[in-house]
Order: sequence, then structure tokens, then C-alpha cells
Amino acid sequence: MKNLIILSAIIMLLAGSCEMKPRAGFHIDSPVVDVYENIYFTNTSSHADSYRWDFGDGTLSSTPNPTHYYELPGRYLVTLEAYKGSQEFDQTSMYIDVTSTSLEIEVLEFYKNYPIPEASIVLYTTQYDWDYQSNQVYDQEWLTDANGIVLIHGLRPIIYYVDIWHPSHNNYWLAEDDMGWVKTDPLEKDVINAYTFYVDYVQSISRKDGRKVEQYKVIKIERKAPGNNAR
Repeated sequence: MKNLIILSAIIMLLAGSCEMKPRAGFHIDSPVVDVYENIYFTNTSSHADSYRWDFGDGTLSSTPNPTHYYELPGRYLVTLEAYKGSQEFDQTSMYIDVTSTSLEIEVLEFYKNYPIPEASIVLYTTQYDWDYQSNQVYDQEWLTDANGIVLIHGLRPIIYYVDIWHPSHNNYWLAEDDMGWVKTDPLEKDVINAYTFYVDYVQSISRKDGRKVEQYKVIKIERKAPGNNAR
């Protein structure tokens, strides 16, 4: 009988010890999100006094219930480590799929088809904004790479008006002949929408400040077949 009591006490002690070990856990509203969409992580861990989050994109956090967003589409493994003191810890992981409605713009010279690097790309959602250079998307510009290409993530599935500037110089003649040559179709959601914009060399002109500048003028665009998201 005495041995039975001792055995029961040992079992209860071991059970209590196991229950006090940290257990990592968390949940989110959805494992599929858009680029730049805030993700609110709810920490459900128990018996832990500190945390380490790894969001899979090089970003870490020690906040118990962090908020995070991703700048690029792809699949990310989020890992939470729950610590009790400095010795005991538990971890759990979850994949998050980040999607994006994206726009790939390739800028080529029309006649010889050579790429235009360092071209400034500015997007607008209305012709009025394009005309008056107001309310540009994300309040920023993008520059084409050495191949004349730029990839823009986190857009809405709508029409965009594309203003292409030669590096450091404006280009007000993009739509001189037809506004249809400087705008996209409504973008398809959650894929890369690829377009080629052809530009034509325009002779040097004088700016208001008296400087001579060279311009490229969009004269034709072609749409490519939509592709899948890629990081």
C-alpha cells in the first residue's frame, strides 16, 4: 500500500512537471494573404515567458502578439518559439501563402527593340491623374533594370495609366496620339500581368529651366500572357 502511494505521488509529480513545460501555439485569420496586407498573429502559447518569431522573410520579433506584412509574394514558413526561462522552449510553425496582383513592364525602343534601362515608371489610376501627375500609386516611382524591365507588386485588379520617363527627365508626350497606348487592361487578380511598352526616341527639347534633355515617347504597347506569381 505504501509503495502504491509513493508511485501515485511520483506520477502526479511528473504529470505536474509536464504540464508546466512551455507549449507554443498561434493562429491567424487566414493562411492566404495579399502583399502588404497586415497579418495579426494571436499567440496561444502556455507556460511561456518570452517568445521569438521568425516570419520567414528575414524578419524577427519578440512581441507576444505581433503584426506583420510581406512585401513580396511567395510561401513563407512562420515559426514561433516559446521559452520558459533560458532552458526550456517549444516551437511550432505554419506556412503562409502571400499572393499579389503584379504588373511587369518591359520598356523597349520601338524601331530597334533595344531595352531602355533606368526608365522611371509612375502609375496612375485615372487619366486625370496621369494628365496632372497627381495621386501616383504608392506615391513612388520604379526604375527599369538593365533589361528595361520592372516588376511592381501589390496592385489592385484595375486599369493603370503608365507614365514612362527617361532617367531624370519628364515625358509629357506619352499619350499624344492615343491614351490607349499608355494604359493597361484591368489587371488579372493574383498573377503577374506582363506588358511591353514600346517607346520612340524624341529629339532634345528645352525645359523651362533652360536645360536640353532627351525624351522617349511611348508609341505602342503589347500585352503578354499572364504568368504565375514569382518571388
